[in-house]
Amino acid sequence: MTETDLSAVPEEFVRVLHSLRGARLRPEVVLEEVPAPGRIAPYSVALTGEVHPRRGGEVDELASGRFVVLHDPAGQDAWEGTLRVVTLLRAAVEDELAVDPLLSHAAWTWLEDALEESGVAYRALGGTVTRVISDTFGVLVERKGDVELELRASWTPRDPELGNHLEAWGMLLCTGAGLPPLPEGVTALAPRR
Repeated sequence: MTETDLSAVPEEFVRVLHSLRGARLRPEVVLEEVPAPGRIAPYSVALTGEVHPRRGGEVDELASGRFVVLHDPAGQDAWEGTLRVVTLLRAAVEDELAVDPLLSHAAWTWLEDALEESGVAYRALGGTVTRVISDTFGVLVERKGDVELELRASWTPRDPELGNHLEAWGMLLCTGAGLPPLPEGVTALAPRR
């Protein structure tokens, strides 16, 4: 969005956009702006994210997802406000975890912990955790089946400063990817080029 485009955008959503630009994520998280949904709210922005290992040359994706901010100046009753953050996490998990009855609860805890650690102020949090188990057959039998965890969540921010919401989602992506948490007070540095 160019600066001239911003003149017709509500001030609250402009604050959202500026705060998202200021978010600090781990260098393993690669973000890209993508087309946002246009029918759910008058204003929206969407980002995709992928977590890649920092080892040389490897580009395998460890986890991916989507972070969407919806804004309706008139508000929506279901949101309990004028803004709504909608997120998605997809991550491969080990086969033995697929049958663990606590996997869904653990994944939801990853989200709650990330929101708390990032100091996110929100209300109306809701979502689902799904396990997808894929087996291969026929000409694909040589490929190993896989298990994917999918966490969809949304919440209503208490203010338009959403940089910490994006940081929490980035933390969730890294947890889903199996990256160890950074010790408190430590910031990951981008690799030298």
